[in-house]
Amino acid sequence: MSYEPNAAEFNIEEARRVLGEVFAPWVQDLGLSIDSVECVPPPGAAADWQPGAILRMAFSERLCRGGGIVCGQALMALADTAMVFAILAANRGYRPMTTVDQTTHFIRAVTESDVLADARVVRLGRTMSFGRVTLSSATDNKPVAMVSSAFAML
Repeated sequence: MSYEPNAAEFNIEEARRVLGEVFAPWVQDLGLSIDSVECVPPPGAAADWQPGAILRMAFSERLCRGGGIVCGQALMALADTAMVFAILAANRGYRPMTTVDQTTHFIRAVTESDVLADARVVRLGRTMSFGRVTLSSATDNKPVAMVSSAFAML
């Protein structure tokens, strides 16, 4: 599906539109929502501030494996999708890209909780971009996985 930008600037409304129009139906079935996109540093931001996005994956039994644990595949898809939005925020607009590498370190299981993905761009490049995502349980805000990824900019 082709996508034409609708906003002069990338903001949360545009991000929500991209989520609904660009991603495959099975990604939309994950129950993702966009909590925030950060294109510019907020007032008083630290010197090492990085552009990014925060996505939420609503808890669903359909995303769980035995024992009611949210499956790793869903967590990895959440992280990948969140990183796309972080790169779009850093780029301040839509740009096609594809995942080249994603490494996930699972820290602990998450059960019966929404999962938050805080994605940050480490380096935005012309041909490659790199980022990191912290996945946390929305119930206690404790990390459940750390993800690093690389994207080819198309």
